[in-house]
Amino acid sequence: MSQPPGRDVQPLDNSSDRYGTIAVTFHWIMAILVIGLLCLGLYMVQLPDAGFDKRKIVLIIYHKEYGIVVLLLVLARIAWRIRGPLPRLEATVPDWQKLAARLVHLWLYAFMIALPITGWLMSSSAALPVPFFGLGYLPDLLPRDDYLFRAFIAIHKWLAYALIGFLGLHIGAAVWHHVVDRDDTLRKMLPPPVRS
Repeated sequence: MSQPPGRDVQPLDNSSDRYGTIAVTFHWIMAILVIGLLCLGLYMVQLPDAGFDKRKIVLIIYHKEYGIVVLLLVLARIAWRIRGPLPRLEATVPDWQKLAARLVHLWLYAFMIALPITGWLMSSSAALPVPFFGLGYLPDLLPRDDYLFRAFIAIHKWLAYALIGFLGLHIGAAVWHHVVDRDDTLRKMLPPPVRS
């Protein structure tokens, strides 16, 4: 008896062949949030500070709130990743690429933790509380300090530029594997195909 059309059922947990539903969901939600936050950050800093118009203030608040969401999600994602296996890399991938892939992933996790924390530290040192979707404000991590505020602005900015570079490597490698090498590297992180 044939099955009706639809998607293959994907398990929640990772297997040795592909990522499970939870890992795939984490990956794509975080990809959208991180790329969105980077675009928003690059746009916000171009807006004039003179008079600090309302639009820039609203965008900064959104940037802070969704930055904290990324921090919470990356911590949950790390906890999920620790508890289960990772799919094996393709056998045709050279050892140096396997090492590079692991290092790039570690750096991406580091940036996704460091950027929200440095943003939080920046806000704290400017005595600008970090709101969280109307639920209240996060506690300040530091007392007000103009020198630290300027330092964290620079650190946050350069971490963002570094993250853009590493995301470029990550996306470029995924596309290369899919288009040039024609292996399953990218397909492991995609939802299962639709059955006809």
